[in-house]
Amino acid sequence: MSTLSKASEPNSAPISVPTSTRRAILNTLKGSSGNLVEWYDVYIYTVFATYFQNQFFAKEDENSSIYVYAIFAVTFLMRPIGSWYFGRYADRHGRRAALVFSVTLMAACSFGIAIMPTRETIGVGAAALLIVFRLVQGFATGGEYGTSATYMSEVATKGKRGFFSSFQYVTLIGGHVLAQFTLLIMTAVLDKGQIQDWGWRIPFAIGGLAAVVVFWLRRDMDESLSKDHIDAARSGADRTSGSMKELLVRQWRPLLLCFLITMGGTVAFYTYSVNAPAIVKKAFTGSDASVATWVNLIGLIFLMGLQPVGGWISDRVGRKPLLVFFGVGGVIYTYFLITFLPKSHNALASFGLLAIGYIILTGYTSINALVKAELFPANIRALGVGMGYALANSAFGGTAPVIYEAMKKHDMVPQFIAYVTALIAGSLLVYIFFLKNKSTTELDREAGHAFESSGPESERGLVSAAR
Repeated sequence: MSTLSKASEPNSAPISVPTSTRRAILNTLKGSSGNLVEWYDVYIYTVFATYFQNQFFAKEDENSSIYVYAIFAVTFLMRPIGSWYFGRYADRHGRRAALVFSVTLMAACSFGIAIMPTRETIGVGAAALLIVFRLVQGFATGGEYGTSATYMSEVATKGKRGFFSSFQYVTLIGGHVLAQFTLLIMTAVLDKGQIQDWGWRIPFAIGGLAAVVVFWLRRDMDESLSKDHIDAARSGADRTSGSMKELLVRQWRPLLLCFLITMGGTVAFYTYSVNAPAIVKKAFTGSDASVATWVNLIGLIFLMGLQPVGGWISDRVGRKPLLVFFGVGGVIYTYFLITFLPKSHNALASFGLLAIGYIILTGYTSINALVKAELFPANIRALGVGMGYALANSAFGGTAPVIYEAMKKHDMVPQFIAYVTALIAGSLLVYIFFLKNKSTTELDREAGHAFESSGPESERGLVSAAR
């Protein structure tokens, strides 16, 4: 019997669906709060990197900026490992337990970075210790994405899955907003030298404290997997839950599709939301530094506010039109963003360039977690979503900042633009030829069709998942 037919059997769905919109809202808030904190911890590194890089690398080393972004990229190597561990854990022991564990690790590492010694005290050991903390954070973040995407998709109510699941990226981008807002406050009360000397430690300490609060919130959120499913997985009666063999042998098509869906989206996300703000920051140097911070902050708030809009639209028109919109827009617009943003020294023009990019990006970010969750059955969902995302994210997303910095240093920015455009184009082909709009998904078979009306198209399913 095929995986698809198994998932279609009556009463086979091992998930516990919320009975009311109120419960869905509460669970979404609790599930996404950890996402907010974890991504704040991720982004305070990039936002404050230029301030603390000389605490870990020699001031006279002209490659120090590349090194500090290389550490950011290296942490992405741990994400597939984190996705494997936490995905397996979540599919066997429940989503709630995995989410509590991941945020605990992030808190510990944030506190560690906040109090760690610098190069002046322990030499090159400081950089080595920073790498260790960041690797563990990458491990935890790898587990957070797949598990939270799975949880928020499962607790959402029928007909509103796009809207509710979009809050994963509301909080993901919100972490970046909070990081930028923290920088804005600190630059208002401290001078650059104070931030470089000791002030950079404050945002990491804030991240650690916030994670402790989330740990408390997550302890009593609803579990989306049924008790019978968890008991069967723990006892060994169910050997397919969280199994890499099950994923690679019987679910390899959805896994490949998940990877290819992510490929163009993740490189666009880091190019538009990490590289682009860094470009704005460098374009407004000296006395205009606060202008750049405001442009970036308002731009990210704009992007954050777009996410529920994108999710709401997808609940009405389907997921595929938004993904195609992103793909076409990304292929056309990446050249204009990366070419003209460095030349803009006007705040309004810079914001306009960012805003157009963020509207395009929303076609992917607002629904990508749900699209991936809809590919897999519940017994393998957290592992499948996490692994598909983490592999593409590690290969193409986290490397985008360091690749851009290295190519810019060698006057190869056009080649970087071509690289990003090609990856988005590759994902666009997948969106067009391998996704069916408003089709019956694995989540639909477990919890009812997501759309209020379904026609013959709804019974055919995703092409990739059905074959």
